Amino acid sequence: MEKKVIVETSARHIHLTKADIETLFGKGKTLTVRNMLSQPGQFASEERVDIVGPKNTIKNVLILGPERKATQVEVSLTDTRTLGIKAPVRESGDIKDSTPITLVGPAGQLQLKEGVIVAKRHLHLTPEDARDWDIKNGEVVMLRIDNERGLIFDNVVARVSPDYATAVHLDTDEANAAGCSGEVYGTVIKKQ
Repeated sequence: MEKKVIVETSARHIHLTKADIETLFGKGKTLTVRNMLSQPGQFASEERVDIVGPKNTIKNVLILGPERKATQVEVSLTDTRTLGIKAPVRESGDIKDSTPITLVGPAGQLQLKEGVIVAKRHLHLTPEDARDWDIKNGEVVMLRIDNERGLIFDNVVARVSPDYATAVHLDTDEANAAGCSGEVYGTVIKKQ
């Protein structure tokens, strides 16, 4: 079974709780929508913070809204080297016992005890596409990028929800390795 899907680059970003937004940006502050993203209800905000690691700082990091139940920092493996940290490769939301980090905003800073991950590459699926493609939530598939790089990614985790639009998310390192630039489609290959 092979299906074409849009491939999107998920660059480094941060999800924040309401309390952490106020710590970083001031009491009563909420995120300001800069632009909507491809996943329904998700947006890039105008607000930015710095990620401070033991080795270096990455400045002006994008915050995605809306606010979340837990603060999470998603970076690439290259970013972890820049910051001087080791972060686990995990599905988004799985932050228990993950890497600590410091976030600095215009009104304050946060010392996170956990929350930094390298997000596993994943396939967002609507329930309709999941049914039509015979892919279950949590199933692992492959993704072939058909361009001059000719790269195949294994271990792509399917995530099914009525809140999703169907798309694959790769981090910046992966997208660069595959030569993804602009509008790119890949082929989802169901494992036998």
